[in-house]
Amino acid sequence: MAAAASKGRFSGAQQKLLAFGTLIILLIGFSLASPNFMQTTNILAILQATSVNGILAVAATLVIITGGIDLSVGTLMTFTAVIAGVVLTYWGMPLPLGILAAILTGALIGFTSGAIIAKMKIPPFIATLGMMLILKGLSLVISGTKPIYFNNTPSFPVISTGSITGDLIPGLPVPNGVLVLFLVAVLASYILGRTVLGRYCFALGSNEEAARLSGVSVDNWKMAIYALSGGICGIAGLVIASRLNSAQPALGQGYELDAIAAVVIGGTSLSGGRGTILGTLIGALIMSVLLNGLRILSMPQEWQTVVTGSIIIIAVYADMMRRRTA
Repeated sequence: MAAAASKGRFSGAQQKLLAFGTLIILLIGFSLASPNFMQTTNILAILQATSVNGILAVAATLVIITGGIDLSVGTLMTFTAVIAGVVLTYWGMPLPLGILAAILTGALIGFTSGAIIAKMKIPPFIATLGMMLILKGLSLVISGTKPIYFNNTPSFPVISTGSITGDLIPGLPVPNGVLVLFLVAVLASYILGRTVLGRYCFALGSNEEAARLSGVSVDNWKMAIYALSGGICGIAGLVIASRLNSAQPALGQGYELDAIAAVVIGGTSLSGGRGTILGTLIGALIMSVLLNGLRILSMPQEWQTVVTGSIIIIAVYADMMRRRTA
């Protein structure tokens, strides 16, 4: 068993090194292909794009480590943005209440998805697919199918587009959205590595029945993990709404694919029981660099979608090969 665990850790380390090597190759390749790629404004644009997908990928990582899946992370992000718009723009509440409303709404929806999976025994794929459609419809209903703008809350865009580092160090204008991503990643990494919730997250993914026989309240911990993931999606909703200065009710669907791709590229196993937040961040950066580079090279949008789908297939196949060799 010790040898198997050691081999599993080695395999995970190999995957992170492979992902990091891929990221470096992409950076070098696109830099040689276009002189515009390594410009400061473009690098900041890549980081800004990674902030949203990265936060969603962190949320998806927690669920996937348990052996589950959440197809609703993109539409949940949109729904929490709409809720923030209702609280701040329609109700005229202070900014802290809008932030709290978005995060708590995300946690509540995540808890609901977890309860459906744990208590009703509906497979995660079906439960979260249904939740994805519900949230997509509710976002359109609540917003009246129109964007909600945050013009009455001038400090709201600072969440994503402001730069604390730029104020302190004028030559380092890193967007606040990127700082939010790293704070979320550090917190999630601490939870996975240092808390009971993290240990049970891996235990559920490794062998849920063994955890149940050991006296672990599997259903309760599963609901807690989905609630945490939902709260993180709420943070992603705030970041993207802040960047656009509006809550776009039709936005969100499709983000879950990029998030899951980032998770798998980063070495998290779709069968559960193995994964790291660091690997997920590398995977999210790979996705952002790739899409940004393809745009700079003027590749049509439809072919960018083809490339993204191909990457997902290759990443899943690589994960299957890792499991077979382990």
